[in-house]
Amino acid sequence: MVLGLWIPLPRLAGLLLLLCVLPWAEGGKLLVVPMDGSHWLSMQKVVRELHARGHQALVLGPEVTMHIKTEDFFTLQTYATPYSKDEFDHLMQSYNQMIFKPQHSLQIFLETLENVKTFSMMYFRTCWELLHSKPLIRPLNESSFDAVLTDPVYPCGALLAKYLSVPAVFFLHFVPCDLDFEGAQCPNPSSYIPRMLTMNSDHMSFLQRVKNMLYPLIMKYICHISYDPYASLTSEPFQREVSLVDIVSHASVWLFRGDFVLDYPRPIMPNMVFTGGINCANRKPLSLICTAASIQSSGKVLVLFMEGSYWLSVQKAMQELHARGHQAVVITPEVNMHVKGEGFFTLQTYTTSYTQD
Repeated sequence: MVLGLWIPLPRLAGLLLLLCVLPWAEGGKLLVVPMDGSHWLSMQKVVRELHARGHQALVLGPEVTMHIKTEDFFTLQTYATPYSKDEFDHLMQSYNQMIFKPQHSLQIFLETLENVKTFSMMYFRTCWELLHSKPLIRPLNESSFDAVLTDPVYPCGALLAKYLSVPAVFFLHFVPCDLDFEGAQCPNPSSYIPRMLTMNSDHMSFLQRVKNMLYPLIMKYICHISYDPYASLTSEPFQREVSLVDIVSHASVWLFRGDFVLDYPRPIMPNMVFTGGINCANRKPLSLICTAASIQSSGKVLVLFMEGSYWLSVQKAMQELHARGHQAVVITPEVNMHVKGEGFFTLQTYTTSYTQD
């Protein structure tokens, strides 16, 4: 088993620097083709860091968007969309209502498929408009970009990188239907890599392994809906048959927004790098209680927290406070999952209206 690499944001920018900077240049030129929504919120941090290091970034975004707005650390170039702002907002509102509306799981699945069809066709038509916009593509072709940063879950960026003959850097969590495995020619054994939505762990029984092999058939249907329209679009610019796997295999580097802390170990290729933690919020200053406890020679801390896995993190803080001479009193319900008496804090319990059973 090959262990993945974990790279913090500054080093991630340094990795992109290697792709963007020529030996005689002070900074590189990067074309960014993001996926709208939460995908952009993570990619935005990388673009900001690259700007701080002297690189130029041109972000190519749709006119109608949720989060992609003009910022001072990149140049925004918009392209026309085949839908209006009102149509887009109505579609998003319908999708949000579907998520929170109580209904049978089968009905949720069917409505989800309809939404996938609608969104996929919307993104496909947007990509078609982009690639057929000669006034936009011609300047991009003449700009001599050093790399294209994109999320391959929206294949348009990967397709544009191949069309411009520019190295592609993929910034992603995963691609449905294991396109990331196929594109990178990475081993993907069903025997111990849990498939998405199966709820399997990396230690499976025989029946779980069978389920692990059969479950992707459902995803294949979803991918048929999402990505099949791109087949004609990918072949048209190159005047030959080009599959979507050929397009994503153009990637020079795969930057995965995950790590082996949250995800199960899996084989990786040499050009795959894990950037786990980049989705996390920036650290905030310590609270007044913790700050005071670190200044005083000794102090008393009252600990109240949510039960469950939260305690596993709080417990480490209690150990550190005790080692520094502080007293901690932990208040928790009598019936709980993880909190037990320890030598480094005083445990105070209160009754509950339910039993352990």
